Amino acid sequence: MTLLDALLRSAAVRAVDHAFALALRRIDPATPDAVLAAAALAAAAVAQGHSVLPLACAHLLLPDAPNDTPPPLPPLAEWLDALRASRFVASSADAASETRVLVLEDDRLALRRYWRYERRLAAALCMLGDAAAPSPADHTAWLEPRLAQLFPLLRSDPGDAQAIAARAALVHRVLLLTGGPGTGKTTTVARLLVLAVEAAARRGEPAPRILLAAPTGKAAARLGESLRTTLDALLDDGLIDAATSAAIPSAASTVHRLLGTIPNRSVFRHDAAQPLAADLVVVDEASMVDLPLMTKLVEAVSRHARLMLIGDPDQLPSVETGNVLSALCDAADRTPEFAAFPGRRVHLHRSHRQAAQLDLAPLAAAIREGEADVALDGLAAARYRGVEWQQSTLRALPAWLRQHAVPHYRALQLAADPQQALDLARRYRVLTALRAGPSGSLALNAQLVAMLDPSRRGDALFHGGLAMVVQNSYRHGLFNGDIGVGWRDAHDDRLHVWFDTDTGLRPFAPTALPAHEPAFALTVHKSQGSEFDRVLLVLPEHDTRAVSRELLYTGLTRTREHVTVWAGEDILRAGIARRAQRYSGLARCFGGILPGLQESTAGAFAPPW
Repeated sequence: MTLLDALLRSAAVRAVDHAFALALRRIDPATPDAVLAAAALAAAAVAQGHSVLPLACAHLLLPDAPNDTPPPLPPLAEWLDALRASRFVASSADAASETRVLVLEDDRLALRRYWRYERRLAAALCMLGDAAAPSPADHTAWLEPRLAQLFPLLRSDPGDAQAIAARAALVHRVLLLTGGPGTGKTTTVARLLVLAVEAAARRGEPAPRILLAAPTGKAAARLGESLRTTLDALLDDGLIDAATSAAIPSAASTVHRLLGTIPNRSVFRHDAAQPLAADLVVVDEASMVDLPLMTKLVEAVSRHARLMLIGDPDQLPSVETGNVLSALCDAADRTPEFAAFPGRRVHLHRSHRQAAQLDLAPLAAAIREGEADVALDGLAAARYRGVEWQQSTLRALPAWLRQHAVPHYRALQLAADPQQALDLARRYRVLTALRAGPSGSLALNAQLVAMLDPSRRGDALFHGGLAMVVQNSYRHGLFNGDIGVGWRDAHDDRLHVWFDTDTGLRPFAPTALPAHEPAFALTVHKSQGSEFDRVLLVLPEHDTRAVSRELLYTGLTRTREHVTVWAGEDILRAGIARRAQRYSGLARCFGGILPGLQESTAGAFAPPW
């Protein structure tokens, strides 16, 4: 059996990865098995979120196989020699060749499509950073007193990170604003937008055109609501006037809608040739944006505009390929000799928002730093207010769900209207590490549906039922991750599913919905961009690579008031020790690899085969 076939048999690669490699063999039957195996593994790596595959680490991508040992991989030196000699493999110097569908740099192998995405993204950021930004010298006299008004902590702490971020936004065209939950990222954005509007007025210029976006409808709605709340408070306190408030938008859109989707096409209306009509683009929850989408977004930002990416790099990376925010933070934090990132990163540490009954920050910090003993000792001693640790088995979970989760979801059926039901839905959610298996979202959704309406047999389309869209539908304006509630009006016996959309609350007939599934239990991945008052986080009984410190951190920090962790000690300890590693070459693109690539990689590109 060839290595390629053995990889398929052991589930190390998918059927589509195997077919990709076979296509190369049909083009050149003399292609060595080692090259075909590497091509299949590089394609499989993309499906696992990696934009490159370090061949020295390829064994780490092989699946856990308790009953079947994965096939041995070739010695690295021999593998690299075979790849360098292949007609399908390019080095970075000759990667423009359309016949070379793979790119090899040192021992890192990538599909050419994703190699080019990384370089296109880096090139677009460098072009933004190279454009001249407005000089702060024109308004230095008023800036510092104004900063002290908008950021009161600056009076006692000259190093206040929020004020530093505001200064940086006036100087740099690319700003990464990062921090954990409650560190004031959105509050900082609102106040620095105020400064941007006021700075333009002092230069005698119109207010900047500002566009706000986030990866999902939920995250976009949260961004708009949070900004408006902060601006209203500043207006009430007399710190801004009505004209300044009106110059800052009160609504955000999804990234897809911002770029302008074209049905049945992977390109957008806005790109480098047709840039966004904006002077400042703000993207929240940037950790959720994958590599291809971030590339197209940055390319669509005018060279004379500014870009702000907001997010938490310690959260789980995007569901699709790439860990863009983390890679950009890595590049921004490197020394100038290694990486010349064309902007500034400001990280917020101080927590400004925490419910009186919740003391989650120490636990989140211990998990983030991989300190399993600290986290587990604190959980066992109930040291973290608002955090409950249940070490029961999954067999005991249904009874717990019936007693504690079902009453929250039953309240949706008793709501006054669909809007109230959706508001109530944001108060509680069951989160899971996995989608499949006895602890996965599919199984727990089936149990909860049966408890709430036994006649539905797993279907959530009943009065008060929660349904999540799992496929983008540009025609409906519904996107993967949008959650709606089933509602049967007293005056109309027909059931509709109501969603909060970019255009407001809208009903849809069940038969018109795109692909969907129950949403009483969500995977932690699907919960990103959302917050709930109370959360139940369910982990599997047996260790799996899906459970990592990033997953635990993300799941725990979805709560505002209380979280219950349903997990054994062994799975928690293993998860805290494991990083959700994503292999990427993006940070290296800012270290001298880019010269001359701006023009060659900024335009359209061909598929990798």
